[in-house]
This record gives sequence, structure tokens and C-alpha cells, in this order.
Amino acid sequence: MDWLTLFGIGLAVTTVVMFISWMFAVKINNFGIVDAVWSFCFFLQAIIFFMLTDGFETRKIILLLMIGVWSSRLGFFLSRRIYQHHPEEDTRYQHLRAGYKENVKGNFLLFYFYQALSVSILTLPFIFVFQNSEVRINTWEIVGIVYWLIAVFGEATADHQMSEFKKLSKQNSKMGKTCNIGLWKYSRHPNYFFESNIWWGFFIFMIGSHVFWGVYSAVIILLLLLKVTGVPPSEEQSLKTRGDEYREYQRKTSMFVPWFPKK
Repeated sequence: MDWLTLFGIGLAVTTVVMFISWMFAVKINNFGIVDAVWSFCFFLQAIIFFMLTDGFETRKIILLLMIGVWSSRLGFFLSRRIYQHHPEEDTRYQHLRAGYKENVKGNFLLFYFYQALSVSILTLPFIFVFQNSEVRINTWEIVGIVYWLIAVFGEATADHQMSEFKKLSKQNSKMGKTCNIGLWKYSRHPNYFFESNIWWGFFIFMIGSHVFWGVYSAVIILLLLLKVTGVPPSEEQSLKTRGDEYREYQRKTSMFVPWFPKK
């Protein structure tokens, strides 16, 4: 099966999933669930590509596991967070509501469809890796797996440390509102840093199949985290809720790449 057909099938299935998710979001009045659905859709597309391609089976299994582990961990983490805050909607979607004004449901439906398209665009390079029939796992792929493993562990650690800090800060007000323990002592957004590096791990793995142009997926994720959906809204919200405490944290702590804090 050619790549364009696979791309179309993946997009169609993901669009249907997003439409069903939109209907559920309308019912519970919380459009923030799209974050978790978006994460799970990568695994869904990987399963489709795995089943419909004839590449080297070992490579296909490794890539399916890489995408599945990352997608599932992030999806369940976001699902738990959304559930814990429901019915309060994430501030990003509150702002979107305010911008959409009267036609909130219709505009969010388009937003959900855009998310389906974004998943398909980002997973397009994976199709060619699944199709690679070369019967061996090469050095690039091994390096990619190791790099990816480190990044997944780093992101999971950062998320766990933030969850633990929130629990402890509720019990002890002297801890303040800003997490500065573990990885968060060295970066204001270690979770985003490692999320970006997960995609660079995917790209290194792609190089083993000569899918060099797949670098665009890692670049898009990096730009989204740094300029759109990651750091900017997080910093804005933190400044609103934590004020001078967070400004001091900004002064001392690297924004993205982990580094030693300033004195």
C-alpha cells in the first residue's frame, strides 16, 4: 500500500475519533480533553501503519512500541490531570472560548479537526520507516532508541516530580507555589524539554531508514513548545497566579535547557 493511501486512512480514522471526542466534550462542557485524545491518536495511527505495511517486522515492532509507550504515558497523564480539574477547563481553552464568542461549538469542531490533521502530518515520516524492508537494525536506530529512552524517562520524572510537589505544597504552605525541586531546579519546563527530545529521538531512529526529511516533525514540536502551546501560556499563567515568586524563579532558572541556577 502506498504512503498516500496510508496517510489518508490514518487521517480519516483520526478525524472520526476527534469528532466523537468533540461530541463528548460538548456533553461534559470541557473541550480540554482534546489534549489527551491528541496524544492517544499517535498510537492509533502507529497501529494502522503497523498492520498495513510490509517492512522489516522487528523494526516495525520497535517503532510501534516507541510510539505506543510515549503516546500512552502522555495520554494517561493528561487524562488524569483533566479529570482531576474537571469541570474547570484548562486556561488555554477558556481563552479560546472567549475568542470564539457565539459559535463556540462550531469553532471547536474545526479546532478538533485541525488536531486530527496535525497528528497525520507529524506521523507521516513514520509511514516510510514502517515500510523499510531492510533486514537489520542499524547504528542510527540503536542510537535513536537510547536517546528516546533517556528523553521518555526524563519527561516521566519531571511530571512525577511536579505531581509530588503539588501534593506536598498543599500540606505545607511554606514550600511556596513554584516547583523548584529535582529537574525543575534546573529548568522551568523540563517536561517540555524532554518532550522535544523524544521527537529528536524519533528523528534519529528515522535516519536509519534514510527518512532525513522527517526532521520537520521534531522541529514543529520544538517550535510549538517554545512559541505556541507550551512555554508561553504556561509562563503567562504562572506569572498571574504566583507573581513575584515566579519572577524570582524566572531570574534564577533556565527557561528550557536544564542548567545550573543563578545565585
